Amino acid sequence: MQDLALESLKFIDLNFMSVSFLFIVGFIGGLVSGFIGSGGAFVLTPGMMSLGVPGTVAVASNMCHKFPKAMVGAYKRFKYGQVDLKLGLILAVSAGVGVQAGIQIQHFVLDKWGEAGSNLYVSLSFVAILVVVGGYVFYDAWKTARTGGVEKVTKLALKLQSINLPPMIYFKTANVRISLWFTVPVGFATGLLAATIAVGGFIGVPGMIYVLGASSLISSATELVIAFAMGLGGSINWALHGMIDIRLTLIILGGSLLGVQLGAIGTTYVKEHVIKVVMGSIMLLVAVSRGLAIPKYLNQLGLISMNEGSIGILGKISFIVMCISLAVGAIIILGSMWKARRPVPAMEESYVKA
Repeated sequence: MQDLALESLKFIDLNFMSVSFLFIVGFIGGLVSGFIGSGGAFVLTPGMMSLGVPGTVAVASNMCHKFPKAMVGAYKRFKYGQVDLKLGLILAVSAGVGVQAGIQIQHFVLDKWGEAGSNLYVSLSFVAILVVVGGYVFYDAWKTARTGGVEKVTKLALKLQSINLPPMIYFKTANVRISLWFTVPVGFATGLLAATIAVGGFIGVPGMIYVLGASSLISSATELVIAFAMGLGGSINWALHGMIDIRLTLIILGGSLLGVQLGAIGTTYVKEHVIKVVMGSIMLLVAVSRGLAIPKYLNQLGLISMNEGSIGILGKISFIVMCISLAVGAIIILGSMWKARRPVPAMEESYVKA
């Protein structure tokens, strides 16, 4: 009986407001996912946690909704010729290994420090990754915009491409020839992060851009292939441990499937550096939101002493910043589409007719 009570504590009660919020979060997460290929989980996981969902359940439920949404987004962008299927499948193999490693780390943290420790681990990981990667991506987007919006292959990628370390592989759509061994750490890190905070694209997309030398457009589209493979494998593992709240999964999936298609269409209307602007902007805002939630978990673990009133205020501010990040993402994407609107590309026209 006690075990059943403890089990029920993993899953929150849902009302009209929370369901509506999750659906909207799912829609905007899908919109962002279809646009930048990150899976949109960097707004979905914190969004669920802001409602009181335990970090592990939020990550697991988020990963479960990811693979059908990613499949839809990948198919949509494959029709536009933006997906390098070969690159995506190769990265997915090492990403699958990373997912399993990340899940084991999550279980270790949960067993040793409980729910509060798991929430703290997820939040600290979010803040660290989002600040570092988001800051660099935003800076790179600003630098690219100043030079007319033309992307250049990084010096690191050019150096790695010049190293002849068999087996060498040519990725036609990405127009990249590089050693298989240099794709392994990018894929593994993507999977590890996906299992940790359900946002592997924060490593996968920048990794393909800055390490392998693919363009933002190809990288963001190809990441959806990796997200599908990781989501499917990770969901099976999480489900076996009873960590997936299928109610949350279905609600955010309903919104995501609408948003991901609109986001994918948006990539045909904007310059490539805009994808980086969206990614960097939202990452930094979400980092602030998760950072404000950290004192609550530190207090629960007895590492700091803070009264409930102050923690409640920080929680409300965190939720507001989360909502702002969602609005910013939607405004930038939809605004960019409106500003850059032009006749429907031939690829999209033929697809619609089909």
